[in-house]
Amino acid sequence: MNLQDMVDRTKEHPDIHRAGMILCHNGVVRATSREGRTVGKVEVRADRNRLTKIIDAVKEREGIVEVLVEIKEGVFYPGDDIMYVVVAGDFRENVFSAMIDLVNMIKKDVTSKHEKYEK
Repeated sequence: MNLQDMVDRTKEHPDIHRAGMILCHNGVVRATSREGRTVGKVEVRADRNRLTKIIDAVKEREGIVEVLVEIKEGVFYPGDDIMYVVVAGDFRENVFSAMIDLVNMIKKDVTSKHEKYEK
């Protein structure tokens, strides 16, 4: 899993000439939960079939040229990279909204995480 490799793959897309921006997201494990508890580790799982459907839907949006997503599964610790997302498209308003919606859909419908807290 390498974000620069994903950007390089995106630039090889046959329609990349239509893109005016490539936006990247690097999801990492936080040391603190939303509730303020100290996170020792996180176990992450992903529904790959659901991910494929979501990516395909986002690629159909106006102005979107390419969408790539890599999600690691397993046990991770604060600071570890767990998800990379790359969205390329024509104008920032199309790309930013696609990225926000994509990451939200992935968090809601694709990944499940189980946090282990420190005492």
